[in-house]
Amino acid sequence: MKFMNKDFKKIMLASFFILVVLVISGCGCKQKNPHLYDLSLEVWGPLDQEDALREIFDNYNMLNPNLSKITYRKLAVDTYRKELLDAMAAGQGPDIFMINNSWLPAFYDKLASAPSQASAKIINEQKFRNNFVDVSADDFINQGKIYAVPLSVDSLALYYNKDLFNQAGIAVPPKTWNEFISDAIKLTSIDSFGNILQSGAAMGTVYNINRSTDILTLLMLQNGTKMMDDRGQAVFDKAIYGGNSNSEGAYSGEGALNFYTQFANSRSFNYTWNPTLHYSIDAFAEGKTAMMINYSWNIDTVSAKSPKLNFAVASVPQFENKPAVNLANYWGFAVAKNAVSKTPPNTPTVSNETRAKESWMFLTYFSTKPDGTFAVATSSSGTGQKANPNFDPAVSFLLKTGQPAGRRDLVELQKTDPKIGIFSTGNLIAKSWSQKDSIAVELIFAEMIDSVNKGQAVVSDAIKTAAQRVNNL
Repeated sequence: MKFMNKDFKKIMLASFFILVVLVISGCGCKQKNPHLYDLSLEVWGPLDQEDALREIFDNYNMLNPNLSKITYRKLAVDTYRKELLDAMAAGQGPDIFMINNSWLPAFYDKLASAPSQASAKIINEQKFRNNFVDVSADDFINQGKIYAVPLSVDSLALYYNKDLFNQAGIAVPPKTWNEFISDAIKLTSIDSFGNILQSGAAMGTVYNINRSTDILTLLMLQNGTKMMDDRGQAVFDKAIYGGNSNSEGAYSGEGALNFYTQFANSRSFNYTWNPTLHYSIDAFAEGKTAMMINYSWNIDTVSAKSPKLNFAVASVPQFENKPAVNLANYWGFAVAKNAVSKTPPNTPTVSNETRAKESWMFLTYFSTKPDGTFAVATSSSGTGQKANPNFDPAVSFLLKTGQPAGRRDLVELQKTDPKIGIFSTGNLIAKSWSQKDSIAVELIFAEMIDSVNKGQAVVSDAIKTAAQRVNNL
């Protein structure tokens, strides 16, 4: 027994040394790193959508071990742009941030476009145009380079009070602007002193109508107005074909401004609104105005203000014998050109180029339709884990937020949705226009409308002044 015990001890000792050697040597095999680095990505935006993004972040974290975490920081809507620019100037900005579709001209020098290497499986121009509605390509692609991607796109629609329509004997909402005028007149009630007791439509002024300048822009685009020329100059005050100022339809921008402001002109046959009435959303929620034009995000606003209000939405009216046009206003996700790569201490550093590439890999994953081929290189071998084709990040986001889709296949799925179907289909015909400074342009348009409302300028002079001011930006 003693011999067997000694022999057993020798065998165990020898086995231990062999095991140590095997572990140290890796059995003669190369060790594989589970990942290349530990990078954190920070996303900034003005919308309260942390809950909607969390599942997407978590799924991508499991797919890509090169990322330690993805976080979302919400900033106040009113100060978002300033805080974002200040942080970027100080070198403390995010990796990814939300950008309004009208901001791109002012942000070109701050953005990293999507890398062009086809092997990276990052979204390219063809895939972008195949995935998203046309307006997104117009807004976020410049000279073949992609600067942002949307999860949702929003466009305008007609909100109407069904009870007021029923009482006026109007069975269906208007499809054309001529029908809109006719219905608005029927739905407007004015007393003997000239006070509007019930407004047919919130149209014509600036400061008591939500998104008033967007409504005017919609009318301009529908009327065939060319907003900018090839040199980037504002030409919305110019004739769209040769002729004089008396030619019908020649000055389409001027015609649109005149059409809009007539609703607030007490001497006009179309008079349905004035500056003394409640703010348009409040007036609609109170049942004091029968129609307003707005985006999908205000459905919940109206419902919260008046839970029992019997209202619906319909396609925005169009001019007869002209192509159908809508106006888009939405947010995309862009990658900062320069940001400090966030990695833990004593881990490999990450170059700015790699940080931007990782950011675009994530944006490709969460915005485009899953096809079973998307994979992330998770080690030095270049091999990667494929994304689950049964999980669609964009679908997850839209289901949680109730927003209209920006991706074509999802627009098709939302068509019959009673709440957002109208807005989704409106995205297919939506347009926008390039602006050097969208905030300044909005102010210029507001003052243009107001000057006509107050009789300080005739329509032709007001629009010429506005175009000159836009060109001076």
